[in-house]
Amino acid sequence: MTGNQLILKSRIKKFHKNRKKDLKKCPQKKAHCFKLVIKSPKKPNSARRKTAWVLLPSTKKYVFCYIPSIGHSLQKHSEFLIRGGRRRDIPGMKYTGIRGVMGFSSPIFRRTARSKYGIQRFF
Repeated sequence: MTGNQLILKSRIKKFHKNRKKDLKKCPQKKAHCFKLVIKSPKKPNSARRKTAWVLLPSTKKYVFCYIPSIGHSLQKHSEFLIRGGRRRDIPGMKYTGIRGVMGFSSPIFRRTARSKYGIQRFF
């Protein structure tokens, strides 16, 4: 915009939609696992995705959370941390569990992306 245009009318601020509403502007939240659910993804993908139906005690909201990597140690009533991060092929999946923190153990024999899962290097 030119100077004269800015004098007459100021710039319009961009509107950013909050895609992780239930985290209430926090990077992570503690979650209480209520049910382990296996979901199937949208077309054209095909698999059995492991997910959890969790309660966020601080906000008293129930959300679905994706369980990343191979295998997990989650059970009913276990507590762990979740973060934002949606899965595109599963409808309504906006949150992901954080491995290697609290009651959510790290995957065994992980070779790549170890820092995401809190795993030391194997020799």
